[in-house]
Amino acid sequence: MRIVRFSTGDSYSFGAVGSPRDQPDELVVAELDGHPYAGISLTGQSHRLADVQLLSPVLPSKIVGIGKNYADHAAEMGGEVPEVPIVFLKPSTAVVGPDAPVVYPEISTEVHHEAELAVVIGRLCRDVPAERVAEVVFGYTCANDVTARDLQRSEGQWARAKGFDTSCPLGPWVETELDPSDLAVTCTVNGDLRQAGRTSQMVRSITDLVVHVTAAMTLLPGDVILTGTPAGVGPLQVGDEVAVTVEGIGTLTNRVIKRG
Repeated sequence: MRIVRFSTGDSYSFGAVGSPRDQPDELVVAELDGHPYAGISLTGQSHRLADVQLLSPVLPSKIVGIGKNYADHAAEMGGEVPEVPIVFLKPSTAVVGPDAPVVYPEISTEVHHEAELAVVIGRLCRDVPAERVAEVVFGYTCANDVTARDLQRSEGQWARAKGFDTSCPLGPWVETELDPSDLAVTCTVNGDLRQAGRTSQMVRSITDLVVHVTAAMTLLPGDVILTGTPAGVGPLQVGDEVAVTVEGIGTLTNRVIKRG
């Protein structure tokens, strides 16, 4: 099931994307009653997908990032895979949805794209054992861990480099029925392929990451874990259109704009 968050005018709702039986080529959004984490309940209202504005599919209290979880990306950054996963946080204010602009921060002159598979948590959890990870995962979406690379190098701590406003596009929806073990993850900029990897190349699996993160902190419904990026990260410029595609989910597209 594809779960979206959308707006129609001044109204904001969660919805489920599907096709009517009598119109298999038409995508519609069935409006949900409340949030989807406690179970799917429909209001009976529906909208053509083309008539709504898709927003970030979740409103996380926090985004937990994992650094250097692909060996080829660790190598291109000039190092090896760390013995212990590198964990960092992005604030909720970094989140934007599909087709929303990524605002080039004035504090940086070297902003990079990082295409990633994102894990969406579906229930409050802490100290999750490996055999129960599937119970706390709601689904998966596309993410772009936009990074001010110059700040990352110069400051050591990654809070500003990875936490500036609009640095975490998510979307276009959450896919709840997906085997994430071997999915293609790609990134294009203005149609040119920049990144191409597979989730099977991750050093640490999604199960490992959920266990590791929840050993330290409580995750809430809607929280997101970014699972790392494959090699090929590179610069973005004002005016660029960047698209992250994850096999089985779809494509998340955003344009880079100047702050104004």
